[in-house]
Amino acid sequence: MVFDRVRRILCDQFDINESEIGMETSIGDDLGADSMDSFDLLMAFEEEFDLEIPDEDAEELRLVSDIVTYIENMLDE
Repeated sequence: MVFDRVRRILCDQFDINESEIGMETSIGDDLGADSMDSFDLLMAFEEEFDLEIPDEDAEELRLVSDIVTYIENMLDE
């Protein structure tokens, strides 16, 4: 499941418990991600799912649900 894999990456990146991450978790507001964190996350998602996320798309990925939906759509193509 995409959500579980995304959540695991977020937990590793921010050293938090899985229970702290839901679909409506904001990467910036709730997790406090800065631009370097966002870059690291982007790279981790690309590696985990073997896909490429263009910068203009990455800027729109603010919530966990945004990330999960985007990755699911990319994998379906």
